[in-house]
Amino acid sequence: MTVVRHPGPAPVRHRHWPLCRRCSGLALDLGSARTRAFIAGRGMVLDVPTVTFPGSGAVHPIQRGTIVDTPGTARMLDRLLGHRVPRIGRPLVVVTSPVFDGPAFRTAARTAVEVLRPRAVLTVPGARAVALAAGADHVRPLLVVDIGAHLTEVVLLADGAVTDARRTALGTADLYDGTPPELITEAVVGMVTAMLRQDRTSLTRTALRRGVLLAGGGALRPEITGGLPSGLNCPVQPVPSPHTAAVRGAAGLLAAAHHHPPADGAL
Repeated sequence: MTVVRHPGPAPVRHRHWPLCRRCSGLALDLGSARTRAFIAGRGMVLDVPTVTFPGSGAVHPIQRGTIVDTPGTARMLDRLLGHRVPRIGRPLVVVTSPVFDGPAFRTAARTAVEVLRPRAVLTVPGARAVALAAGADHVRPLLVVDIGAHLTEVVLLADGAVTDARRTALGTADLYDGTPPELITEAVVGMVTAMLRQDRTSLTRTALRRGVLLAGGGALRPEITGGLPSGLNCPVQPVPSPHTAAVRGAAGLLAAAHHHPPADGAL
């Protein structure tokens, strides 16, 4: 098990973007196991395995939160969404991204999404999208634990921005290979404990008093989540429909992004 710490990105400046009510919008969550898409005005249109078929077998173009095959990801998006995107007008696309490998993931994602002829491609950290989907007060410090199929992230948000984060290359898919669920539970507790010990501010402690927001498919697995309240000594609250929270949060940003997306394409 490898646990990685992230100090958080620098603040992002915003610029004005004229409102375009007729512009179509698309929210994407490109996960290692599942790809989910939400089209403005139509709702969730896609929740399928993240695979492409270049030859005789299936290939996974996204692995452990990293886009390892950008052309394959583009082919997958074209196959799944090319016929769903309106031919009149170019969509604004919001893509969720992991906190780690952020610049590389964002660059690869934007390149792959070009197959959909977007007007612009914006990215948002998955943890922030989860908080938005849950309707959480993001002004106060908030701790988000996202347990995916192949990756688990612990992210500290303050004023909606990532201030600290940890991850481990473990997820629910590893359970089928014999990994005990307690190992994932212990990894989450260990990451939060390390974050708390190394935090020179009171942000992590304040967030823990508020409780942990739980997302990802792992939030539906009681064998993983059952030991978190006692291990973290704080309330643990799964978001509604935790496996789709990230894409729903990204969808909620589409309207706001028409008004004032950031200059560098990150939300």
